[in-house]
Amino acid sequence: MTLGATKEQLRDPNYMPPIWAAIPLGVQHVLAMFISNITPAIIVAGAAGLDAGEASTVYLIQMSMLFAGAATLLQTIGIGRMGARLPIVQGTSFAFLPIMIPIVDGKGPDALGLIAGGVIIGGLFHTSLSFAIGAVRVALPPLVTGLVVLMLGLLLMPVGVDYAAGGQAAQSAGTYGSLMNWAAALVVIIVTLSLKFFGRGLWDTASILIGLLAGYAFALVMGLVNTDAVAAVQWGALPQLFPFGITFDVGAVIGFCLMSVISAIESVGDVSGITRSGAGRDATLNELRGAILADGAGTAAAGLFGAFPNTSFSQNVGLIAMTGVMSRHVVTCGAVFLLLCGLMPKIGAAIATVPTAVLGGSVIIMFGMVASAGMAILSQVDWTQRTMTIFAVSLSVGLGFALRPEVLGAVPDALRVLLATGLLPATVIAVTLNLVLPESRTEA
Repeated sequence: MTLGATKEQLRDPNYMPPIWAAIPLGVQHVLAMFISNITPAIIVAGAAGLDAGEASTVYLIQMSMLFAGAATLLQTIGIGRMGARLPIVQGTSFAFLPIMIPIVDGKGPDALGLIAGGVIIGGLFHTSLSFAIGAVRVALPPLVTGLVVLMLGLLLMPVGVDYAAGGQAAQSAGTYGSLMNWAAALVVIIVTLSLKFFGRGLWDTASILIGLLAGYAFALVMGLVNTDAVAAVQWGALPQLFPFGITFDVGAVIGFCLMSVISAIESVGDVSGITRSGAGRDATLNELRGAILADGAGTAAAGLFGAFPNTSFSQNVGLIAMTGVMSRHVVTCGAVFLLLCGLMPKIGAAIATVPTAVLGGSVIIMFGMVASAGMAILSQVDWTQRTMTIFAVSLSVGLGFALRPEVLGAVPDALRVLLATGLLPATVIAVTLNLVLPESRTEA
């Protein structure tokens, strides 16, 4: 797409392309993260035991779109010191899933009130990190951040495989692990990978979305889709304040606050990647602080209405590098598109009809890519006896607690929730050992 702009204009965040180009470019930005944005809501709803077409599930999907759009606008337009005024796309964070899933596991919609309390306090804590972002970066070198991202991918992989097999609904129906479920997941995987490596332009960028559409079409033909609930859902609706109530649990609050540190570091990396790839410069301190402030404020606001934590999406960094368009106004157009989708429950209801197995095909890829991203970060580490020891101890304890949570039976409930995630103990151990252990002596 030719914009007729100079190289300097394309690298300027304040440049406004012609509207006929800005709208499709903006929609492309949100399409690249669309499925990733709504997937956490579907996973948490499933973990809580909610049916796919249930009103609470549809509402969570709707809020994921609405607050992704609102938080993105906060980044691109800004309010006061809040917002980086850069082309940053926000969305629901995968990083908090290891915290949220144990909190709601089989407890129904009432448990979502626990998440609301944690999200609000965690979001407010997140905003405070903007004033100490320099110190936080020092405490989290590639050894620690790479371990955290790798752990996140490893801990989420069982969720992807479970979904590809059919999830809880299939277990109840006796079809868990059936060939039909795996066939639907494989259609998504095959189409997504084919487009990712052989497609060009939008076919490549939106490969996960197109793969899901192909899997959905397969499921529709095979009679795996039930769209009866869509007709009963209204077209327009506003968000509700505390739709699931609100409860402040010590363990949940601490978990969300600790994970917000990881989320803040992720955002710093994304902002830095955007300015380097799009503008050829490093991010300023004001841009970094504004981005973290917007992250936290968007998360806290989302919690008030039952939605989940927001963070910047890394897919956007690669997209800006590919298009060469740094305009924040382009992403603003995409944010408006997300807002419109979030105000239409019928869109959420239609998304909720996607069979679990079809969704499983996409999350297998996404969660695997999360682990791969962690390995890429770890490749920057100088692997000495010291760094290998820190990595080994942190990974062993974190994965051990996550895989065998029963060993924590004697631990108080609030602390057990945190330790059983695996991610938090691994992070704390890695940070502590990295600060305490001396540098390894050079071997003769």
